[in-house]
Amino acid sequence: MTEIPDFSGAEMDTVREMLIQRYQHTVETHLADAELTLTPGSEEVSSCPAVFWQERDCNFVVLKTGEHEYRCQFFYEPGEQFGTGHTAYEKLDECVAAVLQVQSDHEREQAGVVSGATGNEL
Repeated sequence: MTEIPDFSGAEMDTVREMLIQRYQHTVETHLADAELTLTPGSEEVSSCPAVFWQERDCNFVVLKTGEHEYRCQFFYEPGEQFGTGHTAYEKLDECVAAVLQVQSDHEREQAGVVSGATGNEL
């Protein structure tokens, strides 16, 4: 099994900068390790570096599953987990942007906020 490299300083800077852009203030991030299966149907568990943060009563995690491969999700309660609909991203910034956008959409939906879009715009 190939060891997955930890998040680099540049990768952490990317995450922090994107969080500042989203929330307009510094968000505390934490590094951790998570165990997960990387291959569907496999029972082999791999240790993967993770970065997580909490904001607006929501928990976020981005997992590094390869040299240039990432997964993400967010959750409010342990049994209430949400993903982005993609199993993997090759670019960290796309992964972070996706999880932030999906969570924002979810937050608006839960608050009953409806956009003015009809879906018929060109």
